[in-house]
This record gives sequence, C-alpha cells and structure tokens, in this order.
Amino acid sequence: MKKNLGVNILLDVYGTLLTDRQRVTLELYYGEDLSLGEISEETGITRQGVMNCIHKSEKKLFELETKLGLIRKFRELSEDIDRLEGLIIQAEMTNREVLAQIDDLMVAIKGKI
Repeated sequence: MKKNLGVNILLDVYGTLLTDRQRVTLELYYGEDLSLGEISEETGITRQGVMNCIHKSEKKLFELETKLGLIRKFRELSEDIDRLEGLIIQAEMTNREVLAQIDDLMVAIKGKI
C-alpha cells in the first residue's frame, strides 16, 4: 500500500497543532514508514489504537487545511510567482528584440547621413 504523500505536507504545515501522540504517530507512519505493528511496539498503543489515531489525525489535518487553506494559498502564490517569472522573461525577450530593432534603425540612419 502506497502511503499518501499529501499527508506529509499537511503534517509539515499543521503538525504542531496536533497532540504529541497524533504528531508522533503520523511521523512514524508516514515519515519513518513504520507499520501499525511497529508503531504499536514503539509507542505502547495497540494496533487498533494506532490505526484510530492515524485516521483521527489525518481527519484533523484535512479539516485544518479546509479551514485555513495555507497549503492552497502557498500553491496559488507559487503559481503566481511562476507566471510572473514567465512574464519577466517574456519582457526581457521583447525588450531585446526592440533594442535590436533600434540598433538596426540607428545603423540605417547613420548610413544615410
């Protein structure tokens, strides 16, 4: 089973808003890629308790993102920055073309003088 990589991002952003038990359990499950049994041994929680903690913690992370939208806002801002970089490159290219045309025109004008 491939674990949800999106939860790692949610955990990075909102992890401090979870209880210590929730945060540690998710870090072991997603970050360390431990099984439910391994987490159970490590934390002293039953396998069922680990599974319940993971589901409850994931739900809380998704609720936080729905309410606060920090990851969505970051992605939107990143997209805006990418568009801005593209426009800057386009402007630089356009200005080079205009400057080249001005140079050509100046040479032509000087040739007529």
